[in-house]
Amino acid sequence: MESSGVYRSERGTVWRVLESDDGSLKVETLEDDSWVPGRIALVGLRLAPSTTRLTAAAIRNLPI
Repeated sequence: MESSGVYRSERGTVWRVLESDDGSLKVETLEDDSWVPGRIALVGLRLAPSTTRLTAAAIRNLPI
């Protein structure tokens, strides 16, 4: 799976959307320096005006 974006909500939640070769999506949230399974509903939140898509530099500072 390849990341299609890493986002931060207005409330500070950080999540990434992963897309497989067949187009299925998976969401992971950052909790205590670890990526854990997240709610698929976060996929839609990435379109909210209050959500920030993180830059490559900001992503490099996050845990892998």
